[in-house]
Amino acid sequence: MTHNSLKFTGPKIALFEPDIPQNTAAIIRTCACLGVELEIIEPCGFLLTDRRFKRVVMDYMDDKEIRFYQSFDRFYKDKENHRIVLMTTKASISYTKFKFEKSDTILFGRESAGVPEKVHKLIKNKLKIPMKKNKRSLNISSSVAIILAESLRQTNLI
Repeated sequence: MTHNSLKFTGPKIALFEPDIPQNTAAIIRTCACLGVELEIIEPCGFLLTDRRFKRVVMDYMDDKEIRFYQSFDRFYKDKENHRIVLMTTKASISYTKFKFEKSDTILFGRESAGVPEKVHKLIKNKLKIPMKKNKRSLNISSSVAIILAESLRQTNLI
């Protein structure tokens, strides 16, 4: 399912089976405001008609192209000629030490569980956002904003 037919020339954000409607809505708004394509790998842990989702997404859903994939396998097959960058707390490389490219798809896992081991094994480029010790993780919408800003800066798209 696709909204609008905008053509994007920069990095893409992908969400693996998102499960918190407010976070997904906030990410849609961020992508819409920065002109970045969003890809959602289903199943989602909520319905797009969820009132919590609608309250945060407001009218940004129509301003942005969103591509839905019915499964990770379909997503991965579609990306066979493109680099996928996985953001994970399990990575050893900081995003500040990485050279982003315009054609990257930056993948974020489920809020509750990240991505399965099979996904970790398939993706070569894994990055983290350095944090203070004993802190688990940032909110996914904050993480998307941080990484998206850096990738757009590096690729001269902002």
